[in-house]
Amino acid sequence: MEKQSVNPFLPSYEYIPDSEPYVFGDRLYIYGSHDRFNGKLFCMNDYVCWSAPIDDLTDWTYEGVIYRKVQDPKNRLGLYHMFAPDVTKGIDGRYYLYYTLGFRSIMGVAVCDTPNGSYEFYGYISFPNGERLWNKKGDPYLFDPAIFVDEDEKVYLYSGFAPKHGIPRMLTDFKKKTFKGGYVIELKSDMKTVKSEPKLLFPKVGEAEGTGFEGHEFFEASSIRKIHDTYYFIYSSINGHELCYATSKSPVGGFKFGGTIVSNGDLVINGFAEDEKAYNYIGNNHGSIVCVKGQWYVFYHRHTHRHHFSRQAVAEPIQIKEDGSIPQVEMTSSGLNNGPLLGSGEYEARIACHLMSKEGAGRYGTYFGNIAFRGHPYLTQTGKDREDTPTQYIANMQDGAVAGYKYFILKDVKGMAVNVKATGGGTMFVSTSLYSEPIASIPIKKTKEDAYFQTKVNLPNGKHALYFTYKGSGKVDFNSFALHT
Repeated sequence: MEKQSVNPFLPSYEYIPDSEPYVFGDRLYIYGSHDRFNGKLFCMNDYVCWSAPIDDLTDWTYEGVIYRKVQDPKNRLGLYHMFAPDVTKGIDGRYYLYYTLGFRSIMGVAVCDTPNGSYEFYGYISFPNGERLWNKKGDPYLFDPAIFVDEDEKVYLYSGFAPKHGIPRMLTDFKKKTFKGGYVIELKSDMKTVKSEPKLLFPKVGEAEGTGFEGHEFFEASSIRKIHDTYYFIYSSINGHELCYATSKSPVGGFKFGGTIVSNGDLVINGFAEDEKAYNYIGNNHGSIVCVKGQWYVFYHRHTHRHHFSRQAVAEPIQIKEDGSIPQVEMTSSGLNNGPLLGSGEYEARIACHLMSKEGAGRYGTYFGNIAFRGHPYLTQTGKDREDTPTQYIANMQDGAVAGYKYFILKDVKGMAVNVKATGGGTMFVSTSLYSEPIASIPIKKTKEDAYFQTKVNLPNGKHALYFTYKGSGKVDFNSFALHT
């Protein structure tokens, strides 16, 4: 099979959420938080970087660790995790990385001569007198930085966190903070000193009446891009699962709500808004957009292992219309492939873009997903967190569980096989849409070891999705499927 790109586009052992994609030179770089497989908290690992040549988005290179949490002077023991970062090329040609230490409302800056090198601590966002920004009781809470250097060399920092009910003081460095929404902060050319009074741009839920953001109020995940003369602010709404955008002709005000770009459960685009109607297990979302050789993409993340702490980067091509609007895109298995996958060869089950139980999907929480979703299928891997040896699969497919894949160009497919481990017996039915009649059925027998089961088929030619629905007893661990022509 020729080389293709799938979602997630990085190896399945890699857990990078909160993706910020940038083209520097002739490569696309991905920066983000760094989760741990089966981690107990968000962002437990050090920052790493991945990159790919803009001419081949299937060829991803691991650039290694670029910044360690113990490099921050206030985190020498590494007790605080580093949350979602952002990176920009500064006025001086160096690269600046912005981050917050977990729930401390401290925003640090690191710097490097290259986009993928070893970053060194540079300082904290501070006032000209050296006092850290928003370090007092009652100040707004620093979170999720977005950094932008405009053509006129003005530097803008965006930040904000607006949960409906705030968070406990023990998670704000024991200082009472305010959570009013998303702010813009102009910085001096040194990239770390506050130049002008921060300004609230995006009020939180309950205070956004009449703004046009109702139902999609700002929550977190600030990101900023400029397209021609228009500024696009990308953010996670109060709904959590969706990335939305707002546009303005100014970086410091006048933003108008644009719409939803993507949902990690295909909500809204599927005609529903309720969690239980999601086509995939939802949770928080964070990401941004980037243009690679004329094609725009949105990068976001999905959730695995029945909780919030093992998230993976995924991407989809998007369209920016002549009027500047971005229609919502659906989740796919093909992502950066820029088109359907080949309708032949073997594919890992873990590239499912839709996954749900007989009762549907739902919203993951931080803990006890193994209880709340004990009857549901989920993505997981064997062994511990690592940077090699991918072994991800779909576990716990019980009667009525569905795994969906979009899209394939099918041509003269004569046979199909699935590789599974099963504690019971039944049938894997295959259809070309979520609720359509099966076009193939593959008998499954109980097996303690991974085994292939196959059948002859006559699939329709053309562009199609493939949905695998298990009907039977016991539990099935779904490793891969193959299409034979």
